[in-house]
Amino acid sequence: MLPKAALLVTTRSWALRDLRPLMEQPIYIRVEGFLEEDRRAYFLRHFGEEDQATRAFELMRSNAALFQLGSAPAVCWMVCTSLKLQMENGEDPAPTCHTRTGLFLHFLCSRFPKGAELGRTLRALSLLAAQGLWAQMSVFHAEDLESLRVQESDLRPFLDRGILRRDRDSKDCYSFLHLSFQQFFTALFYALEKEEEEDGHAWDIGDVQKLLSGEERLQNPDLIQAGHFLFGLANEKRATELETTFGCLMSREIKQELLRCDIICDEDRYSTLTDLKEVLHCLYESQEEELVKGVMAPLREISLHLSATDIVTSSFCLKHCRSLEKMSLQVIKAKLPENVTASESDAEVERSQDDQHMLPFWTDLCSVFGTNKDLIILEVNNSFLSASLLRILCEQIASDTCHLQRVVIKNISPADAYRNLCLALQGHKTVTHLRLRCSTQNDMLPALCEVLRHPKCNLQYLGLVSCSATTQQWADLSLALKVNQSLTCVNLSNSELLDEGAKLLYTTLKHPKCLLQRLSLENCHLTEAICKDLAAVLVVSRELMHLCLAENPLSDTGVKFLCEGLSYPECKLQTLVLWNCDITSKGCCHLAKLLHEKSSLMNLDLGQNDIGVPGVQGLCEALKKPLCNLKRLWLWGCSIPPASCENLSYVLSCNQTLITLDLGQNPLGYSGVKLLFETLTHANGTLQTLRLKIDDFTDELDKLLKEIEGSNPQLTIDTENQEPWKKRPSSGYFIV
Repeated sequence: MLPKAALLVTTRSWALRDLRPLMEQPIYIRVEGFLEEDRRAYFLRHFGEEDQATRAFELMRSNAALFQLGSAPAVCWMVCTSLKLQMENGEDPAPTCHTRTGLFLHFLCSRFPKGAELGRTLRALSLLAAQGLWAQMSVFHAEDLESLRVQESDLRPFLDRGILRRDRDSKDCYSFLHLSFQQFFTALFYALEKEEEEDGHAWDIGDVQKLLSGEERLQNPDLIQAGHFLFGLANEKRATELETTFGCLMSREIKQELLRCDIICDEDRYSTLTDLKEVLHCLYESQEEELVKGVMAPLREISLHLSATDIVTSSFCLKHCRSLEKMSLQVIKAKLPENVTASESDAEVERSQDDQHMLPFWTDLCSVFGTNKDLIILEVNNSFLSASLLRILCEQIASDTCHLQRVVIKNISPADAYRNLCLALQGHKTVTHLRLRCSTQNDMLPALCEVLRHPKCNLQYLGLVSCSATTQQWADLSLALKVNQSLTCVNLSNSELLDEGAKLLYTTLKHPKCLLQRLSLENCHLTEAICKDLAAVLVVSRELMHLCLAENPLSDTGVKFLCEGLSYPECKLQTLVLWNCDITSKGCCHLAKLLHEKSSLMNLDLGQNDIGVPGVQGLCEALKKPLCNLKRLWLWGCSIPPASCENLSYVLSCNQTLITLDLGQNPLGYSGVKLLFETLTHANGTLQTLRLKIDDFTDELDKLLKEIEGSNPQLTIDTENQEPWKKRPSSGYFIV
């Protein structure tokens, strides 16, 4: 109708999701408000005196959430007004800026004399604020006031003091100074003691539980900050200040209401990152230690995704986690501040992240390692640790009062962070498990070798995953392992060991004092050529019982070499993992021949190898022999057809050692599965776990399953009707 017309819509960013489908050629313009330099200039103009302005500005800047809110000129005015008054009165303004609730409350109460007796008007404004926030409206009208029996004269104290403002064009329209004020007054509505006369006006306002429900806040994000303010008003000291100023009564039941809300009492509340952040920010806003203790004390595990803002809130809450056993840390690299360009030096960037006011909070957070004796597991992953943060973390981990037992470090930067964290564990008396994952080459291995050579090293498990190193570094590690007298389990999965590095490692395994019992060389780029050297190791090693060679192209030739070593009576190996090693039925024949005779091998994983009918037949023949000691056989995804089920059924009917048989992801067909089930209805074997895939589950198979449950209750059958296995089925038999 109006082809040249343009429509200007002003809205907050979160509402764009609803507007986008309605527009054909939109142009988006983001109005930023005050940039950082604008805020600094505003403070200078307001205070006049540079020292006071700088201090006030840095106080606002120390609270990242408040600083972000300060991009609104109205909020900047409020902060300046409140802090300037405190400075003029000789008060310390720092505590006021700890939380947004503290600042908003101080501003509100400082605008009125004590005993102002404005409780009735305050209550009416809070009701109007809540109704507007739920309706997603920021303006209320004269008729809204009339419905609450509030006159314009009642509003005059709030209009004169800049808390309310009247619309310039329509004199009968009012709004709060800023949306954040409306959110604060909404929280007041829930925090004030309820009066009977309000019931008729609150029909369109949810209760506390509705305000804090995730579903409601997804539809109306403005409720989130109102919820934060509500936690802030649960503070006893703040409640007293409001009562003294306005002569109103604050609810003493609000704490119990907050403890019953979804984000606090839901047993799965910490399953997502967002929920945990929300909980910590709400609790920090309250500054009420008893409330924080009630929520955090039972917590056993916590996962922290830390930015500069989150360090402050987490440090306040974490010290109350008296039952904490496991902590996962992810420290994200700070973004460049608004006045620093990407071309400036790294030192400038580091100073922006290592802002000195954050370090005490980080120290407080890390002190939990020394004060909590139950905290035994630490995971640090996908993190950037600046020099200051790293130094403090290492000091706390290395302290004598730290009781950590398991430490996992994955994908951290800068590169020297690995070295420093390793050295912090040197001679540590309680750490027994260490797992390191690094995708880039660095100086971690030399530091790790120092840890292993330390006479007081107590490490029992070492995971060195996805490690890239030089031949000399692998040689140094092999020597360190030879000296070490505590390690029993080493995992080098996905590392570029190659045959050359493996040979160096094998010299350690041959050493008579080597205590290694479990070794994983999964996906270490080994070839069949190295298997001859490995076979010699299997003969002389006194301790090695578990060997994982998964994801290496060893082929049938490599298996032949291994079987030669396994055939010696001196060999102690009990578990061999050959998952996806390019083995065919020919390689299975070598293994079957080994199993025919008395062998130490008790667990064998041949998953993801195309062994076919001949391979299965050879293994079944071996399982029929009385000398076969095999207890667990994993044949996941081995292209086993229905024709092999006859041999497998015979094994299930007579074998007296097998407790686990994995046939998952094999096309056994309906006939094959039925044959296996029929056998198991009257089998007297030792089988405890059977895994297989059923494509066509019928009533007949269901009936057979129930018969098996009745006649063989110790047997668990996993039909893989859920999702396929994401890990090797045998991975649970190796500490990871």
